Amino acid sequence: MSESARFNMIEAQIRTSNVTDPRIHAAMGAVAREKFVPSAARALAYADVPVAIAQGRYLLDPRSFAKLLQLAQITAQDRVLDVACGTGYSSAVLARLAAEVVALEQDADLVRIASELLANVVGKVELVQGGLVEGVKANAPFDVILVNGAIEQAPETLLAQLAEGGRLVTVMREAGQARAWLFLKQNGQVGRRPDFDADVPLLAGFKKAMGFVF
Repeated sequence: MSESARFNMIEAQIRTSNVTDPRIHAAMGAVAREKFVPSAARALAYADVPVAIAQGRYLLDPRSFAKLLQLAQITAQDRVLDVACGTGYSSAVLARLAAEVVALEQDADLVRIASELLANVVGKVELVQGGLVEGVKANAPFDVILVNGAIEQAPETLLAQLAEGGRLVTVMREAGQARAWLFLKQNGQVGRRPDFDADVPLLAGFKKAMGFVF
């Protein structure tokens, strides 16, 4: 059942969304998504929707996740920081694409689940519990940083942990629009460009601070 569901996900949701990288197809085809969602949500594991995995936390829909992976242009030599790894699905996929993955999660229950689910993954993954906004400075710099969820302002602390030539991919909500952005560090400076439209749930901790505007 799950293998055919994964095949259908790749054919119907990934390929049709201009995700052409065969490495991404293979990685997403190899990781059983249904193992990383609560049992009550198993029927939604391969649906084209974000799946709730904890209060206010979601597994990104397959299309948005795959397009973010392609936008990051991950190589087999890259070190990746997976921010808000949740139950570990994104890290399990990333581990098949990159040299090593640091999986960052702050929710203690999700960390416990992820540690079990990531114990036997193919590839090198280190699970770290800590604040999502802070990143993992001790392991920086990273070639790629993936943020699993929408944010409302540029993640300066995370951007500071990019290596030269490093890429950060996330979905930003600005002025009512939700779009994927690629942040790229070149010559010590970080530039950014928008890519595809993606409506994914807002990630706790990355909401814009409400301040007075004079």
